[in-house]
Amino acid sequence: MSGFTNGYHQDDQGFYQDGFYPTSYDQSGGQNQFSHDYQGQYGGYPQQYDGQNYYNPNLNGQTQYYAPQSYQPMSTSEIKEVHEAHSSGFEDEPPLLEELGFNLDHVWQKTVSVLNPLKQTDSHIMDDTDLGGPFLFCLAFGGFLLLHGKVHFGYIYGYSLLGCLAMYAILNLMSLADVSFGVVVSILGYCLLPMVLLSGTALVISLQGMLGSILTAITIGWCSLVSSKLFVTALAMDHQQPLVAYPCALLYGVFALLTVF
Repeated sequence: MSGFTNGYHQDDQGFYQDGFYPTSYDQSGGQNQFSHDYQGQYGGYPQQYDGQNYYNPNLNGQTQYYAPQSYQPMSTSEIKEVHEAHSSGFEDEPPLLEELGFNLDHVWQKTVSVLNPLKQTDSHIMDDTDLGGPFLFCLAFGGFLLLHGKVHFGYIYGYSLLGCLAMYAILNLMSLADVSFGVVVSILGYCLLPMVLLSGTALVISLQGMLGSILTAITIGWCSLVSSKLFVTALAMDHQQPLVAYPCALLYGVFALLTVF
């Protein structure tokens, strides 16, 4: 029994001492062969690698390592220069409405000139032929008529276009200076403001009686007087205001008929 046990332990003594079965595999030789193959095919491991270099795989057949750029925060002066470069341009820019051709100051000056027919008008007031004011007045006129149940936006824009074309042709025949179509549209549009006030008054009182007829006649004369004065001033048409006022009165009379009836 003891011989059997001794023989068993004698044959497998290497297994119990080393913890592995006996093998003929040469580990050192295999590792050397693997290292040799890696160096021959892929260029080997980097010789100097300190953990701060990075491998660049975009080179064909070459190996290159580069160091990353260290982060350097901006100084206070550099931050101030960037802030001034981005903030100085917005302060010098004009307002958005002015960039769109809608200057509130010019609209207010022309509106005051229309509301006060006796005020002396500057000859350069119509150098800026903005159409923002006339457009707003046409919308306001159509809005007041809409409150009466009259949907006359098409008539307003149609008669306005025909009237502007007619006045443009008449002024070109009467004036020696060059007449701009934008000036004609701007003046006739701004002078529509008294008619807008008349349409707003029609919400309170009826314009088909005696009082309404008087207010309508005053409004037509007001519009024609102011528009003719602006035309004569802007185009230097001396002593021709009555001739210009007559076709203007005919045009605003059409708008008065839309308001009354």
